[in-house]
Amino acid sequence: MSIRIASRFAMRELRGGLRGFRVFLACLALGVAAIAAVGTVRAGIEAGLKRDGAALLGGDAEVEFTYRFARDTELAWLNSIADHVSETVDFRSMAVVGDERGLTQIRAVDDLYPLIGSVILDPPMPLADALADYGGVMERVLADRLGLKPGDGFRLGTQDFTLRAILDRYPDNAAGGFGLGPRTIVLTDALANSGLLNEGTLFSTNYRLDLPDGANLPVLRRDAMRQFRDDGLRWRDSRRGAGGTAQFVNRIGAFLILVGLSGLAVGGVGVSAAVRAYLAGKTNVIATLKTLGATRATIFQTYFIQIGVLALFGICIGLVLGAGLPVLFAPVIEARLPIPAVFKVYSQPLIEAAIYGVLAALIFTLWPLAKTEDIRAATLFRDAFGSARTLPPRKYLSTLTALVILLVAAAIKFSGTAFLTLWTAGGIAGSLFILVIAAIIIRWIARRLRTTARGRPALRLALGSIGAQGGEATSVVLSLGLGLTVLASVGQIDGNLQQSFSDELPAVAPSYFFVDIQPDQIDGFNARLDSDPAVSKVETAPMLRGVITQINGQSAQRAAGGHWVVQGDRGITYTDAQPTGTEITAGEWWPEGYDGPPQISFSQEEATEMGLELGDTMTVNVLGRDITGTITSFRNVTWEDAGIGFVLALNQAALAGAPHSWIATVYAEEQAEATILRDLATAYPNITAIRIRDAIDQVIELIGGIAAATRYGALITLVTGFLVLIGAAAAGERARTFEAAVLKTLGASRRRILISFALRSALLGFAAGIVALGAGILGGWAVMTYIMETSFSVIWPNALLIIIGGVLASTLAGLGFAWRSLSAKPAQILRARE
Repeated sequence: MSIRIASRFAMRELRGGLRGFRVFLACLALGVAAIAAVGTVRAGIEAGLKRDGAALLGGDAEVEFTYRFARDTELAWLNSIADHVSETVDFRSMAVVGDERGLTQIRAVDDLYPLIGSVILDPPMPLADALADYGGVMERVLADRLGLKPGDGFRLGTQDFTLRAILDRYPDNAAGGFGLGPRTIVLTDALANSGLLNEGTLFSTNYRLDLPDGANLPVLRRDAMRQFRDDGLRWRDSRRGAGGTAQFVNRIGAFLILVGLSGLAVGGVGVSAAVRAYLAGKTNVIATLKTLGATRATIFQTYFIQIGVLALFGICIGLVLGAGLPVLFAPVIEARLPIPAVFKVYSQPLIEAAIYGVLAALIFTLWPLAKTEDIRAATLFRDAFGSARTLPPRKYLSTLTALVILLVAAAIKFSGTAFLTLWTAGGIAGSLFILVIAAIIIRWIARRLRTTARGRPALRLALGSIGAQGGEATSVVLSLGLGLTVLASVGQIDGNLQQSFSDELPAVAPSYFFVDIQPDQIDGFNARLDSDPAVSKVETAPMLRGVITQINGQSAQRAAGGHWVVQGDRGITYTDAQPTGTEITAGEWWPEGYDGPPQISFSQEEATEMGLELGDTMTVNVLGRDITGTITSFRNVTWEDAGIGFVLALNQAALAGAPHSWIATVYAEEQAEATILRDLATAYPNITAIRIRDAIDQVIELIGGIAAATRYGALITLVTGFLVLIGAAAAGERARTFEAAVLKTLGASRRRILISFALRSALLGFAAGIVALGAGILGGWAVMTYIMETSFSVIWPNALLIIIGGVLASTLAGLGFAWRSLSAKPAQILRARE
C-alpha cells in the first residue's frame, strides 16, 4: 500500500518540473556519456579489427620465426594445411642515397604477397611491376627525407634499387607493432647479394597462410604449438589480426573508462549535493506528511521514486550522447585512427555505462535520502534537516557498502584489469577522504583567521562564511577538488614520463645502437671508434636469439608462471671472462677458458620473479639446437641507460660455432655522430644504426598521444566538477541573498559585499587547488613509483596551473550567482523571512 501512495506523491511532485535538478541531470548524464562514448569507440575498433582481421594480418593465419627461415619439415606442414603460403622477411636497415641515410623497416616479399588485401601505390600500378628488376616502394615520409621521387635510385646494404612508387597503404601494417622507421618493400630474391640476410643477422620471417574454407583456426593453432613450440614458432590468426594493436586499444580503452568513472564520482558529489539541497527545501512538506500519518517508509519511497525517475532520465540522456557522438563524428575519428573501425550503436558499452550510472546514482543519493527519517512531525522549522545526525542508520550504511563493492566488481569485470581498477577505486576513495578532512581543516582555519582580519570587513566576512557550519566549503572542496586531483595526477604522470625520456637522455644514453655487425667486421668496427677522440665509450657483445623451453626439466611456461622472459625468444650472449663492471649478486662466474658443461649467468631481478635458484637447469633452443645449462650465478642487469643488457649469458664454449652477429652501443659527442655513421655505414653497408635520440623521440610522441587522450578524460572530470560548483552556487543563492540583505541593512555597500563574495570563492578555489595538488602529487608519485617503477619529481608548471584553475573556476561559479543576490531589495527579503 505504501508504495502505491508513495508513487502518487512522487508523480505529483514531479509535475513541478526539473527546478533544482538541472545540475543533477547534467552531472549524471555527462559521466554516463563519457563512459558510453569511450566504450562505443572501443567496440567500433574491435568490430573493425574483427571484420578486417585477415586483411590486417595479410592472410587467414601467420606463422613467425625469429632470425631464421622455416625448415623443410615446418614448410611441409604449412603447405599441407594451406592452399597458398606467402613468405615475407621483416628487419631494419639503412636506406642510402649518396651521403644521406635513413633508418627503414624493410619488408622483403615473394610473388604471392599480399595473399589478402591490396597494396595502394602512387602512381597506381601493380606491386609486381613496382618490384620487378630490383624495384622498391617506400613510404612517403622516408622518400621525402631522402629527397627521392619515383625513378630515383637508393641502396640497401650493398644492393642498388630503383624507387618505382610511393607506398600509401599495405594490408598488414597494423600487425607489425611498434617500428623505428618508415616501411620499404622489396623482393626477397633481390636481397640475395645485399649482405642483409646472412646467418646470425637480426630478422624475422612471416609465413602468411591462405587456408581452405571452414578451416578450424583453434585446432590448427594447437597443432602448430604442439609440434613446433620449442622451435620458436609463433602463431597468429585472423581472430586477432592486429596483434598487439588490439591489446593496446583495449588497455587504453579500459584506462579511459576508469578515468570516466572518476568523472562519474565527481558528478556523484554534485548529485548528492543536489538531492540534499532539494530535500532540505522539502523539510516542511515531509514534516506535514508525517503529521498526517505518513510512515518513514512512505516518505523514503516517495523521494526515492521521484529521484530514481530523474536519475533514469539523466542516464538515458547520457546513453544517447555517448552512443550518438562517436557515430556523429565517425569520419573524424576514423581519419585519425591507423586501424579500421565500424561505428554504430553497440548494446554492450551502453549496458555497461547504464550499470555504472545506476550504481553511482544509488550510492550518491541513498545517503541524503536516508536522512529523511530524521525529520520529525514536530520540527516544522527551517533548520530541521540541517540539524539531523551526520551518519544515516546502519541498514543504509550496509546497503551503501554493498553497492560500492558491486560497483568495483562491475568495473573489474568490464575493464578486464583488476589491478588498475582497484588502484583507481582506492585513489578515488582516498581522494574523497583527503578532501573531506581538508574541508574540515579549512573551515577550522577560516574561523581562526577571522579574528585576525579586523579592519578588513570584506575578508572577515569571507572567512566567516567559509568557516560556518553547513556552508559551501565542503561542497566546493569536494566537487572542484576531486576534478582537479584527477587532472593534477595526470599532469604529474605525463610530465614525469616526458622528463624521464628527454631530460636524462644526454647524460646517460648512447648516441647509436648498431646491430648486424658480422664476426669478421667487429675488429674493424672497433678500430674505427677507438681512434676517434669524440667517442667516449663503446660497448660490444655477441648476440643470438633463443627460446627458453624448459626449467628443471619442466615446461618453462609452467615453471615460470608465464613470465615475460619465457614468452617468445630472448636475446642471449656469450662471454669468457667476467665482463668489466658486472656485479655478481650470488654464485660465481665460470673460470676464463672454461669449456665444460654449459653454465648460465641470469639476471637477479628476473630470477627472483621466476623463482629461480642457483643450481637450477635451463634449456634454451638456439636456431633449433637445444642447449641445457646450469645456473651458476646471478647478476644485476639494468636497461635504464639504454646500454647493452642480457637477461641470460652463457660461457663461450657453449655457443661455439653458432651463427651470430654482434651488437654495439656507441657514446659520442653529438657533433661527431654524423661522421661516425657515414664512415661505418660506408665501410660496412650491412650494419644497421639506430639513433637513440630518434627512437626515444618516437616513444615520447607515442606517450604524448596517450597522455593527450587521458587529459581529455580528465578534463571531462573537471567540467563535471565545474557543473557541481555551479549547482552548489545555485543552491546557496538564497542564503547569499539573505546575507546581502542583512549586510545592506547594516550599511555595507554593494562593492564591499561583492568583494566579500569574490574573496570567499577565490579562497575556497585556492584551498581546493592546494589540496587537489597535494592529492594529485601523491597519486602521481604512487603510479610512477609502484606501477611505472621509475623516479618521480614534482612538475611545478603543471602544479601551478592546477591552483590557478581552481581559483578561476571557483570565482567564476561564485560570482555568476552573486549579481541577483546583490540586486534584491532588503525589505522584501527580510519581510519574507519573518
